[in-house]
Amino acid sequence: MNRKRDPENVSGIGGVPISRREAIRMGLYGAAGWLFVDSLSLRVLAATEPAVAVSGPKAKAVIQIWLWGGASNLDTFDPKPDAGNDYCGPFKTPIATNVPGIKICELLPLLAKQADKYSLIRSMTHGNNGHETAAYMVQTGWPPGGREVYPCAGAVVSLFKGYRAGYKGLIPPYIVVTEPQGRFSEAGFLGIRYKPFATGGNPANTPFAVEGVVAEGISDQRQQGRRDLLHDLNTLEHAMPGDAQLAASDQAEKQAYDLILGDAGKVFDLSQEKDELRERYGRNTFGQSCLVARRLVEKGVLYITINYQGWDTHKEHFQVMRRKLPELDKGLATLLQDLSDHGLLDSTIIWCCGEFGRTPKIQWEAPWNGGRNHYGNVFSALVAGGGFKGGHVVGASDAKGEQVKERPVYPVDLLGSMYELLGIDPNAKLPHPLGLDTHVLPTAADGVKMGGRLKEIM
Repeated sequence: MNRKRDPENVSGIGGVPISRREAIRMGLYGAAGWLFVDSLSLRVLAATEPAVAVSGPKAKAVIQIWLWGGASNLDTFDPKPDAGNDYCGPFKTPIATNVPGIKICELLPLLAKQADKYSLIRSMTHGNNGHETAAYMVQTGWPPGGREVYPCAGAVVSLFKGYRAGYKGLIPPYIVVTEPQGRFSEAGFLGIRYKPFATGGNPANTPFAVEGVVAEGISDQRQQGRRDLLHDLNTLEHAMPGDAQLAASDQAEKQAYDLILGDAGKVFDLSQEKDELRERYGRNTFGQSCLVARRLVEKGVLYITINYQGWDTHKEHFQVMRRKLPELDKGLATLLQDLSDHGLLDSTIIWCCGEFGRTPKIQWEAPWNGGRNHYGNVFSALVAGGGFKGGHVVGASDAKGEQVKERPVYPVDLLGSMYELLGIDPNAKLPHPLGLDTHVLPTAADGVKMGGRLKEIM
């Protein structure tokens, strides 16, 4: 599932290939590029993608917190203090939450106070231990290795809730903060239009230098000066009046500068938030990414992925967890409360997990020195908002967190539940460039294991 890029061609408009040189010349990368692709493909979309009716969605947006590398269920949301030191390690005293009967890791005290706002799935499973293949399964619902590369949840939401619903925002409907996950093509066969806009930069820095929108050290006045100089030097447009591609490029440039210099781009300016709130989120990349996500939801962005790296802890796992868990605790707990305070939690799904978990039994010996490896047999996920009930636990693992004990939940179950809350038919047909019969999610007839939608928390 690794990315493979043709050195000379990129996906074009409406399936027509465009050379990389042309792509760079026309600005297909960055904020202006997204707008250019959007403007040229609008008519193609209308001609090839019939509208699909949806009814009664409870959710309007999604924030995906992707624990890249896979987090241990025993050290987060499914502690096993009675399993012994070789399993629980130093985290032997899980803490009670504000929901009776639910306990989580002792390094998550702020999330413990918010348990009434989220539910925990303690029986996620797919049995795959490869980063690329497991990431693909969790984010698409489809098994790896097939002929087609299916789109991930962000691209599916961008299609059905964005372009088919007439999304008009200057900010792309699908955004990744800060770096793409890089494990597979997020858009799959849907093509470049459905890839996420990756912000780059670091939201903990001032300013947050969003690629293509904010340039560190470049004032608005200087940006405007550069634009004026570009127009002075651009004689081609004046020599070819009426050219459709040049007109589309000019329109994309105008929209891009509205994003850079207008109000839309200010969504990334965290200096507009109170210092006290920024401190509550945590003055680190993850905490400030959560604050960016809340601001993007306010602006109507449909799908935001926070690519939270650092969970692939083969070595010295517990040393890393003593740094990562307090970050996760502050950022996620504050995001839940902040969304609630802004009246946005009821319409915003939050889902937090990685591609798999970590091995329950700890490798104390050198060179691992207390490490945990990849483990797809059972792991945990947190879901909140957008129609998901809070204060519940779905499923269970066994006494040592090694296998699912009850109510297995497969990726297709979680994704299908999210799609239903968003008003997206999980069986809806996806547009395929070759006209193949492809759908949002597989069914049992496709040989995919499933345990059923999460009706107990919907």
